[in-house]
Formats: sequence, structure tokens, C-alpha cells
Amino acid sequence: MDAAKLMAVFSVALAIISTSIFSTVSSQEVEDEREFSYVVGDDHGPERWSLIHREWEFCNNGLFQSPIDISDKNVEVDCNLTRLRRTYRTSPATFINRGHDVMLQWEGDGAGGFWLNGTEYTLHQLHWHSPSEHTLNGKRFPAELHMVHQTADNKTAVVGIIYKFGKPDTFLAEMEKYIKHIHGEEHSKYSAGEVNPRHIKLGNRKYYRYIGSLTTPPCTEGVVWTIMDK
Repeated sequence: MDAAKLMAVFSVALAIISTSIFSTVSSQEVEDEREFSYVVGDDHGPERWSLIHREWEFCNNGLFQSPIDISDKNVEVDCNLTRLRRTYRTSPATFINRGHDVMLQWEGDGAGGFWLNGTEYTLHQLHWHSPSEHTLNGKRFPAELHMVHQTADNKTAVVGIIYKFGKPDTFLAEMEKYIKHIHGEEHSKYSAGEVNPRHIKLGNRKYYRYIGSLTTPPCTEGVVWTIMDK
């Protein structure tokens, strides 16, 4: 989307996020951002996350941690991968100011999901990061959207969409008015009514897939990441 519009939307989100460019998804997310920070050298900063709680040990000792830099020279083409088989549908959703980010959460399993290796992963929530968490060939982009999916047995898959400057993003523009309603009020909620995830444009058919982790505590590994190159 165009630079002015993108930055106008994210000026609201950034004011809510304030000190963070990350968010969490877990088997259950760590909702209380006071337990950890993103300031290098801080007593609760990233290099000390594994010391705060025993169950957060992967944050510093894990082997498959996210986010990563996706480098073309290290990517292997897999002809067996096909377009995402999506089953998204309209369902009631609510915006929540979590302090460290802004989340759009659907009720129950009503929003559908997508199929991965014969298993359907249900979409539960999405949230934005600015700037992007993942980098492509060392380059960081203006924003990144994470669509968080889970199975009935709590396996997690995240579809990440990288935003670049260009044509306006219709879904983001549509959601802007709801985000403004929770600006400045931590833990506040605002109904977005019926929201159809299919309105989110995935961009072209090209995507990257890897096994990684949650990007904040508890940094659990085994998360399937699908990064769309929008």
C-alpha cells in the first residue's frame, strides 16, 4: 500500500504497541507483557527470557527459533507444495488492545482455516507487527501480518504476510476504524462485527515454509510458518 496510508494506520498501532515489535502465540499466549521486555540489556530483556520462567528455556536454548532471515540462497524449491487450501468464512470478531500489540480475535472456530498436510488448522486470531519480524534477504519491511491457526490438539501454524509500499491494502484500510476505538486503552475491546478472513489478500502464489517457534515467551518450537511474499 502507499507509504502515507500505511504509516497513518500504523502510527495508531505503534502508539498502542509502544516498545514492542513482537507478539506471541503459544499453545496459550503470554498475555501479561510486564513479565518480559524487548530492551536489550534489561533485566527482563530477550537475552534473559529463558531465566524468567523454566518453561521459557527455548527462548535462548532452542534450535528452531523464529523470526528468521529468509535468504534465497538457502531456499529449496518444493514442487509438492500447492496453493493454500483455505476454508475461511465470515464470523464475529473483536479487536483487543493487548498492550504489546493489537489483535483481531474470532469467536470459536467460526472463521474456518486452511489445510496443511491433511489437517485443518482453524484461524483464531491475527495481529500486525511494524516493522516486519521476518526479513527477506536481509531486508526488513514496513509491516507484517500474522494469522494464527491451531488444530484441536493445539498444534500451531502461522501465515505471515509481508507488507511492502505500493497499492492500498483494502483489508487494513477497512480495519483502521476499529483499531482507533481501542487506541490508548490497554486491554480494551471493540467489536468489529462480522469479518471475513478471505478479504485478506495473500498476494502472489509464492510463499516460504519452515518449522520455527513462537516469537515471544514461551518460544515454543514446532510452529509451522508460511510466509507470503506479498
